[in-house]
Parts: sequence; structure tokens; C-alpha cells
Amino acid sequence: MSRVKRGVIKNKRRKNVLKQTKGYRHGRGSKEAQAKEAIFHAGTYAFAHRKDKKSDARKLWNVKISSASKAEGLSYSKMIGAMKKKNILLDRKILASLAEHYPATFKRLLKEIA
Repeated sequence: MSRVKRGVIKNKRRKNVLKQTKGYRHGRGSKEAQAKEAIFHAGTYAFAHRKDKKSDARKLWNVKISSASKAEGLSYSKMIGAMKKKNILLDRKILASLAEHYPATFKRLLKEIA
């Protein structure tokens, strides 16, 4: 029976693993076993922090809205409460971009709810 030589496939797999760890320091970028472990850890961190990234973005929006509304003499919580009462349905992402890029529009919005 003929034997199967795995040279081409093995080298291709090794090349792909090392391509993924390009730029990693020490043996993690050049040794296959360490590179595989580095890829595994990187994947788990990436999975865990995809959720954190969304949370961080929302926190940043809240800070931007809060600072812009405080400059106009209204606290963040009072502003959000007043918007809900007036039935103005703008999410925090839109409010933050208005506060940052279009301050005149944001001021008009605050005058509307006050």
C-alpha cells in the first residue's frame, strides 16, 4: 500500500498559522506550537471584548451628551427624562453625534424639551 506524504498540506497549514501571528513577539510569531496557542488566546480575547466595545461606545456617548447638556445648564438625567416625556425618540448615538458635530442643532433640541 502506498503511503501518504503530508508535506504540502502540513507546510500550508503552518504558513497560515504563522501568517495569522505576524507581528507577534518572540516565539509566538515564529514557532508553530506557540503561534497556535497565541491564536487561541487572541480569539478568546476578541470574543470577550466585542461585547465590551459596544459598552464602551455607549459610555462615551453618555459622556458627550452629558457634557454638552451641562454646558447649557441641564443635567443628563433631566434631559433624558424630558425627552421621554416629550416623546422625542432619538437614541444616544445620534444625540452624541449632534452634540459633537452639530452643537447648534443640539441647542435647539434642548430648547425644545425645556
